[in-house]
Amino acid sequence: MSDTNEAVQWLNSEERETWLHFRQLLWQFPAALDRQLMRDSSLSTGEYSVLAALSQDTCGALRAGELARELGWERSRISHLVRRMEAKGLLRRRAIEGDGRGADLVLTEQGREMIDAAAPDHVRFVRSTLFDVLSREEALALGDMLQRVGDAARASGLPECK
Repeated sequence: MSDTNEAVQWLNSEERETWLHFRQLLWQFPAALDRQLMRDSSLSTGEYSVLAALSQDTCGALRAGELARELGWERSRISHLVRRMEAKGLLRRRAIEGDGRGADLVLTEQGREMIDAAAPDHVRFVRSTLFDVLSREEALALGDMLQRVGDAARASGLPECK
């Protein structure tokens, strides 16, 4: 925690308004994303993210650690989700030859069908809520801004929650 005697540069009215819009987006967009995916495909956002990552891999398989890094998640979150998705038949574990401890996460035929069916409606949602409301230049600028904000958050020095 910082020293309370330290001078604080409070947000001005424009900065406060921007912060409140950003905070509202952080809270509302994930909920809207969840509702769209559940309504249109009966998949959670996490399930969709895992299926999308596996489907985009040339082999349709990733190690859990690779998947966690790609999604920016904790390995424990991946482990819990993978167990549930295995039970639903969306993916399976495949032993890696020569590595007694390692296993690939492999997209099943049912998982492939689910992601193929879910992707069009999901892309329509993303397009209508993000890209259709911005010009091409604004979308490019937003991408750059989000990258810089994310980099600053990662560099903040604060430990990640476990």
